[in-house]
Amino acid sequence: MATIILHVPDESLVSKIKSACKMLVGVASVKVHKSTKEKDYDITKTAGYREAMDDVKNGRVTTYDSVDDMFKKLGINV
Repeated sequence: MATIILHVPDESLVSKIKSACKMLVGVASVKVHKSTKEKDYDITKTAGYREAMDDVKNGRVTTYDSVDDMFKKLGINV
């Protein structure tokens, strides 16, 4: 069995597209899945965020007065 995925940004068209797909010969089923990825994304739940906060908590952070100061301390001549 093959699967076709359609991304429909205008939710008002979803029911019409679903109805049209059901009319096609050979279509066994039509399912609608609303994406919640954008709404559920929370950066504070990521491993990278937790690692960064652990670095801050344990003092593993370097600050510079300016970009030029950073390059100077890193030994990069600009």
